Amino acid sequence: MQTCAMKMRKITAIFQESMLKKVEAALCDAGVAGFTLTSVAGCGEYKNFYGQDQTSCHARIEIFIEKNKAETVAQSIVAAAHIGLEGDGIVAISPVETLYRIRTKSKITVS
Repeated sequence: MQTCAMKMRKITAIFQESMLKKVEAALCDAGVAGFTLTSVAGCGEYKNFYGQDQTSCHARIEIFIEKNKAETVAQSIVAAAHIGLEGDGIVAISPVETLYRIRTKSKITVS
């Protein structure tokens, strides 16, 4: 078992797909080493009344990062993805208790 001295956070950001390049550049500038990107559909504050099911397409990014960097990275995403319209999206920061590294089959306990 490997122990990590830093507390970890998971950042989940859902935002308009048209802002993806700006968000990716902001993450690069913030020193984020990696993230997971998926295309998602849903509805919330904004509903697509012109579609069959009122959903709209967004991008979702998930990032695992040290606690002391999480707020800065989240603010970078907000600044890059902000248009000022309904449906801009959300950013959430969640605590992470344990990570498993599949390659080494090791458990990484985060304190």
